[in-house]
Amino acid sequence: MCETLTKINPKMGYLLKAVRYLCRCSPGPRPSAPTSGCVVWSSRHRDRLENVNCRKLFLNTFPSLCGSPLRFLSQKADVFGTGDEAQQEKSREVAVSEQAPQSSLEMEKLDGDAQSFGVKAVLDQNEQFFNRLHKCACPSDVLDLASESAFSIKQFTNCLTTMWKLLRKMSEDQRRYEKRLIFEHPAFVRLCQQLLQHSRRMTRGDLVFSLHAVVNLGVPQNTLLVQTLLRVCQEKLNQLDNRCMSVLATTLAGMDEDKNVSALQAGLQLLVEQRLPSIRDMFILQNLMKCMGKDAPVFLKKKLEMAVWREIDHMTYPNAHRVFLGLVAMKYCSIPILNACSKKIQENIHDAPFWQLILILEACHSLQYRNIKLFSTVADYVNSVVCLLDKRQIILFLSAFESLGFQPTELMGVLAEKVTEDSEFLDLKSLLIVLRVYSRLNYIPRGQHHLFYETLHSCLNKYLPQISNTELLKAVYSLCILGYLPHRALDQLLKKDNFEELVSGDLYKEKRETMLHCVRTCMELDSPSFMKPAFVPTESFSSLVSVNLRKAREALLELLGDENMFRQNVQLPYEYHIDFEIWMDSDRKKVLPVTAADSYAEISAQRLAFLFVPPSAFCLGTTHPQGKLAMKKRHLSKLGYHVILVLNKRFQELTTEGAIEFLKGKIYSENISSFSEVNLYDNN
Repeated sequence: MCETLTKINPKMGYLLKAVRYLCRCSPGPRPSAPTSGCVVWSSRHRDRLENVNCRKLFLNTFPSLCGSPLRFLSQKADVFGTGDEAQQEKSREVAVSEQAPQSSLEMEKLDGDAQSFGVKAVLDQNEQFFNRLHKCACPSDVLDLASESAFSIKQFTNCLTTMWKLLRKMSEDQRRYEKRLIFEHPAFVRLCQQLLQHSRRMTRGDLVFSLHAVVNLGVPQNTLLVQTLLRVCQEKLNQLDNRCMSVLATTLAGMDEDKNVSALQAGLQLLVEQRLPSIRDMFILQNLMKCMGKDAPVFLKKKLEMAVWREIDHMTYPNAHRVFLGLVAMKYCSIPILNACSKKIQENIHDAPFWQLILILEACHSLQYRNIKLFSTVADYVNSVVCLLDKRQIILFLSAFESLGFQPTELMGVLAEKVTEDSEFLDLKSLLIVLRVYSRLNYIPRGQHHLFYETLHSCLNKYLPQISNTELLKAVYSLCILGYLPHRALDQLLKKDNFEELVSGDLYKEKRETMLHCVRTCMELDSPSFMKPAFVPTESFSSLVSVNLRKAREALLELLGDENMFRQNVQLPYEYHIDFEIWMDSDRKKVLPVTAADSYAEISAQRLAFLFVPPSAFCLGTTHPQGKLAMKKRHLSKLGYHVILVLNKRFQELTTEGAIEFLKGKIYSENISSFSEVNLYDNN
């Protein structure tokens, strides 16, 4: 039975050997032996045993119990004769007294040496493992290493995070391929099993980083592994430090809604609200702003704003960039913070990487934040280093500026020269971006605009066999806005099959029909064969004017004295509309009644068209009209009108006397072709 117990549990064997040793060393009292001697020996032996650590006795292999010294002692005890019991007892006392301390010291020394050696071996093994892990070049290398050497949960966690870091640096196609290899690798299953098994014993850092890596590696959210990690995160939520809280928020922001995610997000919001006063790390604040997202409660957004504002004096350029992105994620435009961030970015513009400047411009577009000084600083800096940039990088900058309605004149001139010199770098996507940017911002290269348009037209012709009808419409529309008619592309666009496909019903049908109408109008009015008509039929919608034009109408009545001296809400052919129409004699000295307009065909009367337009119709910070407004002005001029553009926002700020004087200067001015209304625009 003893042998059976020993086989079942080796520690039980050690216990039995210890009991046998005690039995041999302390036999029962005999008549010839004094009782006191036995008691003294037992007492002594008990003292020696009490000095031995019982945990070491039963958990470690103890040489004194199973080695030669004790076997030798028990064998020697049987040699003594029965008449020498007193001497035998005395000898036993001396032997045990000498042996017990020696055995105890040997045990502690050997056990300490074994533990030191074990710790050193584990540390060496850990160091070797992590050194090899840092040298892995792809996720498959990491999994091979994990299958060979990983034995602790810390190592498994680091394997996962390393795989995600390696994947993040790869291209989209390479990432897709490597993910497939990961899920096919047998070691990945073992990694996931280890995470599942030890999830509740992980440290808080290992827990949140493992969840982050698993989710980003593409493990489905409805798997037992992901859901278990989410549940454990809920249990340990209050134990997370600020950094772990930030990582968890990042992970949840990229996950779909389910019960565990929603519960964890709700708990995280409460935790963020509780800890915000103590968070000083701008990176963590930005990350929390980003991860709380647009659905965060307004009060939490305001608290995050205040937490950022508290650290605004210590803000560095990287922090300013991160805050921009955080505000974008929350869809929360805090003008004071954005102004402070913009100032910091302008001061450190030379330290800004290319891609960060692009992200900042895109953030301004998302937040509808307009800062002309910031945009001008970025444009000037990019123009100063344009020789170091790839042509496609310049196109990306121009695309970002175009979304803001800001015209970086010098940069656009540089790209126009590069396109004119060599257009081979323009693929179809880049060509469409260039056409959109130059048409919307209404940029016409000085002295070489015809050559520039011809170059773009030539590039477009090259892609005609492969371009889709929608892309073709966008390209033709952009060239038409610039006043250039690409005849070959127009022929392909207006073929019956292509045209019917464009006007077929879907979400963007109305937008395409508007673009087609614009193309047809340009084909007629911008054609070299078009002749200015002597008379243009007009139609007045009604005498009612919008609230925005009421002040202008009252000023015209005060200035001209009669409603018959002007017309309002005038509808022209080609679906063009003007706010006010005034007829004058050829010398621009006298205003003529509009009721007798039919009789002015034989005289050289002049027609004035007043357009009261919003700031968004101009390039940001200027009175340079954007593409659609410039096209309308060009077409109205073709129809015989002198077009006067008025920035309505600034006009509404004038006093009644100021409005009358402004209109008087416009009506009786001999030179109305220039944009003299610049004095109405606040460039700041």
